[in-house]
Amino acid sequence: TEAEWEYACRAGSTTRFSWGDDPGYSEIGDYAWYWDNSTSMTHTVGGKKPNAWGLYDMSGNVWEWCSDWYETPYGVGHVSDPQGPTTGSYSVFRGGAWIYVPLYCRSANRNYVTPASSYYYLGFRLVRIAP
Repeated sequence: TEAEWEYACRAGSTTRFSWGDDPGYSEIGDYAWYWDNSTSMTHTVGGKKPNAWGLYDMSGNVWEWCSDWYETPYGVGHVSDPQGPTTGSYSVFRGGAWIYVPLYCRSANRNYVTPASSYYYLGFRLVRIAP
C-alpha cells in the first residue's frame, strides 16, 4: 500500500528524506538517481546507498506504483497505516524518478496517473515475505 511504501522509504525517519532534511541537496547524490546525476536513464538497483533499513532506491531512479487508488488529502491527522479508497480513477506512485529534480524524491512526495498509463520512469517494487 501507499502507507507501507512510505513507512519503508522513511526507515524510521521523520525528515524530508530518509537520510535527513538535506536542505541544500548536498547528500542526495549519495542516495538517489535524479535529474542532475542520472545521465537521463534508469540505473540498476543498488548503485547508491540504501536507507537505514537496507532498502535501495526508495528515492529517485523510478517512480514506484502502489496498490492504492489516489485520494487527497492523504492520511489526515494522526493515522496509523491509512488505507486508500476501494475504487478510483487514478493509481498512486511514489519515490521520484531520474527525470525529476531532487524535491520530487522526498519521502512524502506522491503522484498519480491513470492505471493504463505507461512511462519509462515508472516501475514497481517486488516484495517478498520471509518464510
